[in-house]
Amino acid sequence: MDASARETDTERRRRRAQFLRELAEARALRDRVQPRRAKAARLRHAMRMRTFRW
Repeated sequence: MDASARETDTERRRRRAQFLRELAEARALRDRVQPRRAKAARLRHAMRMRTFRW
């Protein structure tokens, strides 16, 4: 039970890392294809981070 639980946790972490890697890859690709929109999105995100109240 314990070994299999640890195994699934490792597997899940590995899948998540893979997913995040692909997500970053897709974002980078989109930024290359649409630089203007990517810049606007970056600025919007920065503004959102600045105005967010902790």
